[in-house]
Amino acid sequence: MAKKQEKQQSVKPIRYFEGVGRRKTAVARVRITKGTGNFLINSEVSGEYFNTGFSSAVASSPLDKLALSEKFDVSAKVSGGGMNAQAEAVRLGLARALVMFDSGLKNKLRAFGFLTRDPRMVERKKYGLKKARRAPQWQKR
Repeated sequence: MAKKQEKQQSVKPIRYFEGVGRRKTAVARVRITKGTGNFLINSEVSGEYFNTGFSSAVASSPLDKLALSEKFDVSAKVSGGGMNAQAEAVRLGLARALVMFDSGLKNKLRAFGFLTRDPRMVERKKYGLKKARRAPQWQKR
């Protein structure tokens, strides 16, 4: 039996860079590839996913500030939190992915404040109180 040597096609994988961003309870996994400027969030266009233009602008602000919005395609998977928290999680993930792409951008992104994770979380409710700090109304009798 003669062994056939099959020609293997070398398919070059698409090179991407990934960053994870978090804000409150929102988590975003952001991937960037070289492209034409497509911005997809959960397989939807950014403007359609975020119903306000402000949230969409917050999510894409690292690319806008560095004038790279036409050079990269962005794909993000977001879950948890509200719309504002998701937009800020995408912003952090995008900034981290850009640093993975080019470490020279780190100082610029740090100066804009895009690489700082916002540590604020909702405080837990304590027993005997109505909310985290709100005490029940005092009654004289």
